Amino acid sequence: MPAEPCQNCSQAEFEQRIDPLRPRLIAFAKSHLKFEADAEDAVQECLISAWKRLEKFEGKSSLETWVFGILRHKLIDLYRRHSKIQTFEYDESKLPDTDGWFQKDEHWHNEHAPSSWSSPYQTLENEHFWQVFDICVFHLPEQTSRVFTLREFMGFETSQICESLQITEHNCWTILHRARLRLRACLEQNWFTAQEKPL
Repeated sequence: MPAEPCQNCSQAEFEQRIDPLRPRLIAFAKSHLKFEADAEDAVQECLISAWKRLEKFEGKSSLETWVFGILRHKLIDLYRRHSKIQTFEYDESKLPDTDGWFQKDEHWHNEHAPSSWSSPYQTLENEHFWQVFDICVFHLPEQTSRVFTLREFMGFETSQICESLQITEHNCWTILHRARLRLRACLEQNWFTAQEKPL
């Protein structure tokens, strides 16, 4: 269902709708920028831009998604200019350990095999699902979370990620693979399995 447009919102109404989102915006920016002050500045600039462009928000997506998109483009610009971006130090030992999830023939061990997800399209429209998803991403190790968000949230190509973070393509794909496995496990435990539990 499309979100309610906010073109005629007063500034106070806009701030009231955005205020619950601010901590998640700052957490997202902090995972990419050197200093917390830089993250807060980026979010403040994002919100000012959103307020100035509010008449362009038509409610085709949620206000939250629209504002996150503005912040994402702000961070992409900083990456392209190599400005204020946090130094990335690749450390294999800090990646989530998923090697024990597979047998020697690369099939899943039974206890780690993924369960089927019943209605993915309906789930992806659920705002609470995205809150759980954000928590799962933010609980990944910092390096893993950063590479994943560059690829899946900001739309960087693998070659761009490798150039920006100065890592090899093999390292990049290893990080992305482990990130997706960990996210699936986190979502199964904290969303899909939780939805099946009786109240």
